[in-house]
Amino acid sequence: MLTLGIDDAGRGPIIGPMILAGVLVTSDQEKILKKNDVRDSKTVLHPARIKLSVLIKQNSLANHITITHPAEIDSSLQEGTNLNTLEAMKAAKIINEINTGKYRKEELKVIIDCPSVNIDAWSKTLSRFIHHPDNLRIICEHKADANHISVSAASILAKVTREEEVEKIKKKYLDYGDVGSGYPSDPATKDFLKKHGIRLKNEDIFRKTWKTWRELFPNAGKGQATLEGFRK
Repeated sequence: MLTLGIDDAGRGPIIGPMILAGVLVTSDQEKILKKNDVRDSKTVLHPARIKLSVLIKQNSLANHITITHPAEIDSSLQEGTNLNTLEAMKAAKIINEINTGKYRKEELKVIIDCPSVNIDAWSKTLSRFIHHPDNLRIICEHKADANHISVSAASILAKVTREEEVEKIKKKYLDYGDVGSGYPSDPATKDFLKKHGIRLKNEDIFRKTWKTWRELFPNAGKGQATLEGFRK
């Protein structure tokens, strides 16, 4: 049996995209990744994540990454698709992309780090977007990134991709000052948003449905979403 691990990075930031990554591995490849200390990306420093991302790509059968930019997130939320459903759609896209060709003949165990507090409801939502479920055994768990090597590997690819995307934003808007991490709680991000939010509001770097944006700029990019509501 092959294992496909899936995890996200960048659900909560107000700046930059949300990333999902999937990594398909054999049991032998999982052993190699474990031996090389692949683990939850939150416990790995940035330089080590970069090195491990190369190792993961070299020691996996397949990997797939989705990048969901702020404009798509805002559009989905404004049309009534909440963040949990959007993430289910992106996870299903990874499954559908990998579960093709020769892998359709294999039994695939899919392990996903569940973004919702309601695992059963989210699992049912996910199933709506999967094209060929007949060869899949899907497991949705909390803390799967810490408990399963395949999901740890996916978390590292997702985190490294997220960091690369934020770095692109930082380089593009270098003259505007420090972007920070992109999270609303980051003082540098808050300062960047206050100073340059309106000027750069059409650059597809801000999530204008976020509460932080709406409170700062109540008359610009109106939306009704809050991150708290996505966790239900």
